[in-house]
Amino acid sequence: MTGTPQTPLSATTSPADLSREGIEGPVLARGVDDEPLAGNQRDFSGGLGAGLMIALCILYTAFHIGVMNLYPLETWTYRLIHVAGGLVLGFLLFSAASVSAAPAQTGRPLRVAPLEWPLLIVAAGGIGYAAAMIAYAWGGWWLTGAARPPAFVFETYGIPLTAGMVAALAGAWFFPERSRGRLHWADILLAVAAIVVLGYILFNVGALRLRAGTGLAQTADFYAALVGVILILEATRRLAGLALVIIAAIFILYSFAGPYLPGFLTHRGYTPTRFFTYIYTDQGILGDTTAVSSTYIILFITFAAFLQASKVGDYFVNFAFAAAGHARGGPAKVAVFASGLMGMINGTSAGNVVATGSLTIPLMKRVGYPARSSGAIEAAASSGGQIMPPIMGAGAFIMAEVTGIPYTEIVIAAIIPSVLYFASVYFMVDLQALKLGMKGLPRNELPVFAKLVKQVYLFIPVIILIYALFAGYSVIRAGTLAMVAAAVVSWLTPHRMGVTAVLRAFELAAKMSIQLVAVCACAGIIVGVIALTGVGARFSALLLALAAQNQLLALFFAMCIAIVLGMGMPTTAAYAVAAAVVAPGLISLGIPVLTAHFFVFYFAVMSAITPPVALAAYAGAALSGSDPMRTSVESFKIGLAAFVVPFMFFYSQALLMQGDWLEIAHVFVTASVGIFLLAAAVQGWFFGLLNPIVRIILLVGALAMIKGGLVSDLIGLVIGGGVLLYQKKVVSPRDLAHGLD
Repeated sequence: MTGTPQTPLSATTSPADLSREGIEGPVLARGVDDEPLAGNQRDFSGGLGAGLMIALCILYTAFHIGVMNLYPLETWTYRLIHVAGGLVLGFLLFSAASVSAAPAQTGRPLRVAPLEWPLLIVAAGGIGYAAAMIAYAWGGWWLTGAARPPAFVFETYGIPLTAGMVAALAGAWFFPERSRGRLHWADILLAVAAIVVLGYILFNVGALRLRAGTGLAQTADFYAALVGVILILEATRRLAGLALVIIAAIFILYSFAGPYLPGFLTHRGYTPTRFFTYIYTDQGILGDTTAVSSTYIILFITFAAFLQASKVGDYFVNFAFAAAGHARGGPAKVAVFASGLMGMINGTSAGNVVATGSLTIPLMKRVGYPARSSGAIEAAASSGGQIMPPIMGAGAFIMAEVTGIPYTEIVIAAIIPSVLYFASVYFMVDLQALKLGMKGLPRNELPVFAKLVKQVYLFIPVIILIYALFAGYSVIRAGTLAMVAAAVVSWLTPHRMGVTAVLRAFELAAKMSIQLVAVCACAGIIVGVIALTGVGARFSALLLALAAQNQLLALFFAMCIAIVLGMGMPTTAAYAVAAAVVAPGLISLGIPVLTAHFFVFYFAVMSAITPPVALAAYAGAALSGSDPMRTSVESFKIGLAAFVVPFMFFYSQALLMQGDWLEIAHVFVTASVGIFLLAAAVQGWFFGLLNPIVRIILLVGALAMIKGGLVSDLIGLVIGGGVLLYQKKVVSPRDLAHGLD
């Protein structure tokens, strides 16, 4: 999301301000779902350039909504335009390096350093020539119906395009434009290069379906695919950092180094032409990850933009403060609810920390939470939003696309694990508040619950979304209905959405979605390499060999791989990569497909709070002013349940709603008790302060309830009951020792 978050309001907000908001009483949240500009993000204000960028963003979102609902396009064509449009917006909106934090300046004339001129000439000449050749081909087809242009058109465009792109990248890297409000010549040319790649592939799409990735692939195909892959890597670097780019680069290198590697990593190797043309097909970049980003992700990001434009996001947070802000540690409990809800919709853990954490973290510190805990709680809650149905940060849609399991079945299966996770985080913050003797915020500084209840109709868009999904509507139709509902309910508030507001929401949606467009395309590169080299099948064989020794060891190994692959990556890409590498191995162990993918999904999500690379925790640390590494360790502790729950539903699939209702009820109740014991052991407070030995005993009791069997559950309950009696002074340590004889 774009825009600078506004200062949270307090009880000192003037009555005039409140009346304009249409709310009686104090307001804590306003603009809570806005995000600050990224360090390299441009901000155009006024002028022709600003209007052009707004128009491009609106057209990009409108194109997707129109195709999904009114005018379907052929699959490859739609996905190619989706990726190319994301690249164009990414290069125009995000600089290759950080920009000045000073206000945007658009009046300064373009300045080119003497050393830049050779790069500019090569880049403009090469990309310009390639663009002219592709335009010639399209012009001949439109004007004369020529199905094939003269041979020189496609034979000569590739090398100039590649050289021009390299020169433009060099110009962007070594001579970046530092003004937030100005475009750089190199970025304009890179955007043109993305359009050239689109033009070539679209012109030859029919033939490419047959020859890409085979010995029939042509040199011209290779240049288009090569430039397209490099542009995707560069856009991902700008929008999501180096982590995913490095992993993708390693996989690309692996495709060529396979013949020289030992053991299960070896493969025969591939020529550059075959490799790159294969990657730019529906087996790679245009495959499942882009299928999801071009439909479900952009649809629900647009829904989130509508909620933002109609100020429903602010209402969610104010409602949470009114309901729980007065309880002990109230702001932390609000963070658990509000951040989970917003994180479910916006699909990014770190982004949600920045958005809602700007309000909740200062208030958590105010009631007594240490800075480290404040940032950690927000990170754990925001990451948990990715596992909360029905949207699950788009993870449910990718899982449905990859596994073929109906979306509704996936959502139902996610209910109990998500409840256990958020219950655990709630227990963690409540027990910490109890241990530290915290109180909540004064009621006179909180929104009035009775007043907010009168606006409960603002939940209607989410209710309609859930109802439509379970009533059998397609995901696209359900999301569209929810968008319309968000616009309709806004007319019952001071923030009525007219044409201008709808267009503003479309603009926001485009800016919010381009990061996920880039990372999904980049993840597609990795998925394509796995499919081409067959390393996934060999990895499955390795897991099978481990399982022959110890199945738990194989699961632990799979957990570590999923976490490592997800470190530093957005959730969507993390799951897509882990699902391609790890899930087939788990399925080969005999684990059901749904269980295997949920196992991988949970650990890919939790990589955002797992040291040493914990993006969500680092974002929380930046807002709370605490040490990033200590905050990530604290966030790992608070979100510990997410590292236990996957093993719970491995041992007892009833947690995924698989089985009869009696069994499901049994495992849910016992798992809930186990989660509470786990939280008490981690926080060192049960029904009083716990010494280290009792904490270890209680932890053993919590872990005993993981398996879900009657004997292990009984052991856990006996330990929990024994510690309770010990703390209540009903029994002594001697009695407990005697009872164990």
